[in-house]
Amino acid sequence: MARNFTPEEAVERYLQERKHDLSDSTLYNYKSNLGLFTDWCSYQSHIQYIGDLDQFDVSDFKMYKRDDVADTTLYNAIMALRTFLKWCESKGLLEGLSENIMLPDRGRASRVEKLDPEAADALLEYMEKYEYATYQHVTIALMWDAGLRIGAVRSLDVEDYHSAEAYIELHHRPGPGEKEGLNKDRGTPLKNKEDSEREVNLHEWVVEIVDDYLNGRRNEITDKGRRPLLTTEKGRPARTTLRRHLRAMTRPCHYTNKCPVEGREVETCEATKKSNASDCPESVKPHSFRRGAITAWLNEGHSKELVSDRMDVSTDVLDEHYDQRTEEEKRQLRREMFEMGE
Repeated sequence: MARNFTPEEAVERYLQERKHDLSDSTLYNYKSNLGLFTDWCSYQSHIQYIGDLDQFDVSDFKMYKRDDVADTTLYNAIMALRTFLKWCESKGLLEGLSENIMLPDRGRASRVEKLDPEAADALLEYMEKYEYATYQHVTIALMWDAGLRIGAVRSLDVEDYHSAEAYIELHHRPGPGEKEGLNKDRGTPLKNKEDSEREVNLHEWVVEIVDDYLNGRRNEITDKGRRPLLTTEKGRPARTTLRRHLRAMTRPCHYTNKCPVEGREVETCEATKKSNASDCPESVKPHSFRRGAITAWLNEGHSKELVSDRMDVSTDVLDEHYDQRTEEEKRQLRREMFEMGE
């Protein structure tokens, strides 16, 4: 009879068995990728043991992470998961799960990898005119100005916003999670937990939008005794809701009424429906939106150290994954900073 292992225990046993067969860097990558999965499992009330997993759980995890990470990161996470589940099957902990896992695309050349400043300006200009001070407008403004992750912007309470001093506070507030019977209440955790807590200054144009939202359009709703900054009619928006709205709002047809995709027409394109927004190759994932914001700050001449603190990303990760500037852009910036003229 097979033993019962929690997902965390199974991963730990798997890594222990493989540590002599893998290089340190490969072992680290496996640990990081499988950590994404065990973190997700800890908030699923029906998953207590690794044997509780089924195909729907793997699919749900894939969809949950899809808009949070780059395509390559998701591919590596699912590849590591499939290899781990094969090991679980060899130990009798699972049966016939790994062979049905479909790997996601490593990355499509046509997919937008970051939002350009010109597109961000056009989107914000559109929202200023047609969707002013909606919670979607506040979301876009905060994410672009502060480079916030979806989880961070969702975590904000009214008390975290300081209008007069023009800044926000970010706090790690996880829910009960597995500590209370694998409760699904995740609270509002931050990616790097307490290390992600910080105060972030805002530009005056963002403060004006948030002030007008609070004075008019915000639904006065509480969430377990807290007052969320962003609210729908039902309460604090779910992460999936924010992802869906971001994909819909960043479609060029939404804010320009034009489609830049060759072979598509606004009148006939299925992606013009909000429910199909992710099918638009020009719509932007939260991860790509954040990358665009970080790149824009770097292009404005801000130091990597300051951007690192503001955006909650190490300088090493910033260099490897977020700095999307071309060599020409870097050269032009150096020319401006050194006042070398044309």
